[in-house]
Amino acid sequence: MDGVTAVAGRRAVVMGGSMGGLLAARALAESFDEVVVVDRDVLPEESANRRGTPQDRHVHGLLARGRQILEEFFPGMTEELRAAGAVVGDVAGDVRWIMDGVPISKGHANLLTVSVSRPTLEAHVRRRVRGLAGVRLLDRTEVVGLRFSPDGQRVTGVRTVQTGDAASGSTLAADLVVDTLGRGSRVQRWLVDQGWPEVPEENTPAGLTYTTRHYRAGPQPSPADFSVDIVATPDYPRGAVCARIDGGVQVVTAYGILGDVPPADPEGFLDFLKSLSSPEIYEAMVENEAPLDDPVSHRFPASLRRRYELVERLPTGLLALGDAVCSFNPTYGQGMTVVALGAKVLREHVAGGQVPDPAAYFRDLARDAVDEAWRQALCNDLGFPEVTGDRTPEILAEQEHMGRVLEAARYDGAIAAAYTRVISLVDPPQALHADWVRKALRSD
Repeated sequence: MDGVTAVAGRRAVVMGGSMGGLLAARALAESFDEVVVVDRDVLPEESANRRGTPQDRHVHGLLARGRQILEEFFPGMTEELRAAGAVVGDVAGDVRWIMDGVPISKGHANLLTVSVSRPTLEAHVRRRVRGLAGVRLLDRTEVVGLRFSPDGQRVTGVRTVQTGDAASGSTLAADLVVDTLGRGSRVQRWLVDQGWPEVPEENTPAGLTYTTRHYRAGPQPSPADFSVDIVATPDYPRGAVCARIDGGVQVVTAYGILGDVPPADPEGFLDFLKSLSSPEIYEAMVENEAPLDDPVSHRFPASLRRRYELVERLPTGLLALGDAVCSFNPTYGQGMTVVALGAKVLREHVAGGQVPDPAAYFRDLARDAVDEAWRQALCNDLGFPEVTGDRTPEILAEQEHMGRVLEAARYDGAIAAAYTRVISLVDPPQALHADWVRKALRSD
């Protein structure tokens, strides 16, 4: 294949078999005869924790926009997950949001969201992807490098080894390679080794640690709601989520920033919950005498964005998606939804048998999938005075505006619902226009 122009409609290789890789495979399957998803883990048929996704034990958010895209890619997925025990409800009407100790007003956003464990969600998506014509999941196989054309201008495949066997090297040829290896991807280093420019990066250090414990479904902090979210704020920089998920389980994830670590011993974990701005989750967990495991912690040092759209020269035959491009502060629950948005961009750029132009793809990925989520996360992160970063006039103005929005949302259910639609990446930020917010505050 070396020296031959890539043509969509033959073989695509996806590096990584988590949600990013699975949704990339779904997008590519419409335009390629063969799609091979390569992952170093065993990719089980059933719901199971995997080494490659150590964060999968913690609470996961699938924003309403992400659920909509999953339903578009896999019709009937919402009901399939509900039948498997997932909890489905309105993102505003069935979730209790608490900020600075005060619940925001109840509204109805007319947006369904799904509360489900990450392993169960991934298992159902994986089963659907396995059933796609031409898609093959190649597990227990690790990508160790890229294959280039003789002139070095085009990626023509990947070099692999069987997991745990460095001597088992082989090459898998491809017309298109998609990197979904996450924030730890080595693709940038491989490109530099071939003489390509470095991809600029942006970091926002959050120093986040979150700790999770699972319980049998017992007393609910707010019986009418399937999830209670005590949001960390600059005045109360600790938070927690308590959500009902599949399997008759209640998951509690507590988090702290900038080195504030929720303890991983049972007593310390409860003490941390007791210290939050609202007592609701703590009181419910004290009453729940059926913990299913010990608390477990995971660290997230910083939000990371690789600015592929700013690179002047990129090889053809190589794209990237998901955390390999942008890894968000997980407390905002944006990651899987941005992956789904990115998969739609990928599908558009390979449609009709066209050869994807990497520069055009990454520009569209930034505009249509990443920019708004990154803007929201950056404004939130930089609201904490200890977090370092450039607080531009635009960011300061947005922080001031959102402060008014959240104040108004305490009293106005319509504004609360509109706020959840914006942070769910369904409506644009302009939906929360300043005149409406000022009127709501004056009428209080």
